[in-house]
Amino acid sequence: MSDIVKIKGLKSGLQLSFAKGASFDDVQANILNKLETGNKFFIRGTTVFVPKGFFPEEENEKLRRMFHRHGMLFSTELKTPSLLAPSKNSAPEKKSADKVPKMLIVNKTLRGGQEVRTDSSVMIFGNVNPGARVIAGGNIDIRGTCRGFVYAGASGDETACIVADRLMPTQIRIADIIARSPDEMEKPPEQAERASIKDGHIVIEPIIR
Repeated sequence: MSDIVKIKGLKSGLQLSFAKGASFDDVQANILNKLETGNKFFIRGTTVFVPKGFFPEEENEKLRRMFHRHGMLFSTELKTPSLLAPSKNSAPEKKSADKVPKMLIVNKTLRGGQEVRTDSSVMIFGNVNPGARVIAGGNIDIRGTCRGFVYAGASGDETACIVADRLMPTQIRIADIIARSPDEMEKPPEQAERASIKDGHIVIEPIIR
């Protein structure tokens, strides 16, 4: 079972590949085992890449939830046409994968008028206050309260997501989809939440960090 999931380290995170013929249940169980046994590759804040189109979206969603519970981000940005043994034809794909930018880490609270803009994913250890803006080509993970403007998947990536310990943005955008928070919220969310696109709409769901 140890060879079902293979891990390749990139500058931008980790790229996963899977044994030929492995079922989704086997892959999920193998990843969970690695996460729970403290695999040295899976560090909080790391982005994990799974080949786009390898699994249906509903199964990608299960992986996304699992990684988020362990403090990691999930993406299908990298495209790998084949997961069989390496060949000469695979070299261009490796070059393309290595060009994916690193995750930006911001260790401060963003105040009104401040902006963070990056082509990569971003993790913010602090709050995003009203009037602050975060724009990322990939995912956004806020280890604090988000009350500002957040825009993930700015490069057009509809698989991008936005996670925050308290998600209360003035406006939220993923790829070309825009949503606003209600003018008056009954109360702040009691746990971390994740915003993602489902059926053409932005959906916000509670998650476990």
